[in-house]
Amino acid sequence: MMRFLRWTAAVAAGLLLAGCGGASGGDGKGEGDGRSDGGKRTGSAPPSTPDNPAAPPATTLPTSLTTQRLDWHRCEATGNSPAPGGTWRCATLKVPLDWSAPHGKTIGVSLIRSRATGGDRIGSLLFNFGGPGGSGVSAMPYFASAVSELHERYDLVSWDPRGVGASAGVRCRDDRKTRAAETVDATPDTPAEEQAYFQDAADFAKGCQKAAGPLLAHVSTTDTARDMDLMRQVLGDDTLHYFGMSYGTELGGVYAHLFPKRVGRLVLDAVVDPAADMVGHAENQARGFQRALDDYLKSTGQDPVQGSREIADLLRRLDAEPLPASSGRKLTQTLATTGIILPLYSEPSWPRLTSALKSARQGDGSPLLALADDYNERDASGHYGTTSHSQRVISCLDDKQRPTPAETKRRLARFERISPVFGDYLGWDTAGWCHDWPVPGQYDTPEVAAPGAAPILLIGNTGDPATPYEGTREMADELGRGVGIQLTWKGEGHGAYASGSDCVDTTVNTYLLKGTVPKDGKVCA
Repeated sequence: MMRFLRWTAAVAAGLLLAGCGGASGGDGKGEGDGRSDGGKRTGSAPPSTPDNPAAPPATTLPTSLTTQRLDWHRCEATGNSPAPGGTWRCATLKVPLDWSAPHGKTIGVSLIRSRATGGDRIGSLLFNFGGPGGSGVSAMPYFASAVSELHERYDLVSWDPRGVGASAGVRCRDDRKTRAAETVDATPDTPAEEQAYFQDAADFAKGCQKAAGPLLAHVSTTDTARDMDLMRQVLGDDTLHYFGMSYGTELGGVYAHLFPKRVGRLVLDAVVDPAADMVGHAENQARGFQRALDDYLKSTGQDPVQGSREIADLLRRLDAEPLPASSGRKLTQTLATTGIILPLYSEPSWPRLTSALKSARQGDGSPLLALADDYNERDASGHYGTTSHSQRVISCLDDKQRPTPAETKRRLARFERISPVFGDYLGWDTAGWCHDWPVPGQYDTPEVAAPGAAPILLIGNTGDPATPYEGTREMADELGRGVGIQLTWKGEGHGAYASGSDCVDTTVNTYLLKGTVPKDGKVCA
């Protein structure tokens, strides 16, 4: 099973091809410590306590954490990806394992940075590319070319959040078990299939508990937001400048709630609806992906109702009889659904979907299977990445809801009305995703109210499948009056920045470089 919230389309292609990777090269000048000002600093960093009295209190941090000096060094290549060249450097930030006991055990959070390339430096600009579970250490070098103008005045910084990648990344099952799990039907139709579905979910949860140990209870979005504030202090910034995409928008909203007076210039692109609980989020995604599929079908001259019916019929046939692929594997209904989902993240990928659907109708499952493999981070040798593992351990610690199988069955008809193609899958996912999870979730919906924070720029794409446009307004309302500033792009795909709109890119760059806040409600056609 796989929840469909992932990183933005702007970096997805690079990540799918590159896997994990650090960086190397550069002259290394000024990289020996953790200060963004080259090591010059007066006084010590303030303690990491929330500025919002409504937020949970945090104990004053030990100075060993707030004044730690980062050892910036050439990054090492990981996985199948060579280390990119240039000025990228990596370091490890020590953070408390348990933020309620900050004087206790610490863990390491892996960072990557490239110094500002020009003069008149503003500070650090932190990036989170989404997921949850996406590796910022891997993604940042690939995204740098899209933000070259920002790079002139900002140090570009990203990180692997706790439980992700090089930051104690969690692997809940090995490749053999992952391959076996692909045969499990994610939309069970019989008691036997239902039993196998929930047994697989329970086995995955046990694997996560064994792999993560005590960390499993400390990988929440709130934990990572507190890590971000310590990161800000150690990097030497008085306020946080941040660019969050997809899930990174929820993380940015939680940070703003905890530390409203530390908010600098924040951009949230492809905004997650903070008012939606787990089931509401699944309904939003069913609606968003169906809308994107309808737009895709219209672009090919097809009637969306008829085209969706034909795709749903194809998926039903695959449920009864999977298609062969050239690799000797089988294209199942579940894998085909995943394969259809991936190209909807980016309009330039729509022709690939057309070709894959045509092949499937002709009896060849290979192209759709290849799309599913891309999404599932499966390489040619049969090795799988762990983004989905980290995604699950983070979201199941965040989400308090645990829908039962009976509750899920009662909701299936509603999901199928929302989307005849994706509704069944996403409906069942609400029950299976955190089934038998060993730690309780923390909230029904994240708290993002940030009274007194500086204006935060929110970007909504009217054609966004994974984080539907309506969530942008919800985030603006919950952040508070005068805080959430909404920018709309009438486009397609997941995210708006660096997706082909000069209007969006110019508005964002002007805000980040000059502090110019656009008029709330601005629209880029």
